[in-house]
Amino acid sequence: MATTNSSATPVMDARKTSILARFTPASEVTTEQYDETIHRLEKSGDWLPEGLEYHVAFKSDGKFRVSEIWDSREQFDAFGQRLMPLLKDLGIELRGEPEMLEIHNIAKR
Repeated sequence: MATTNSSATPVMDARKTSILARFTPASEVTTEQYDETIHRLEKSGDWLPEGLEYHVAFKSDGKFRVSEIWDSREQFDAFGQRLMPLLKDLGIELRGEPEMLEIHNIAKR
């Protein structure tokens, strides 16, 4: 993973490998459902979870999607155990497993 030093030049950091998780819901997710999910996670003290580096929510082709960068698969899985019952309660279904990709490099400005 790349980090930024004081001269703003990216530096490779081989000490850890992050993962990218990409979610596509099986059914249409509304902005209200997403906002309520975040609200409930904040209320329970589960937002922002340990190990989550970036969380991006967006619409693509009219469908709500989420991409996240995690420090490890173990932290992602631990949070998923807490998240899935909440999503079910809000009527949000995911389409199979999220796409999981190993990150080679991250550059920040």
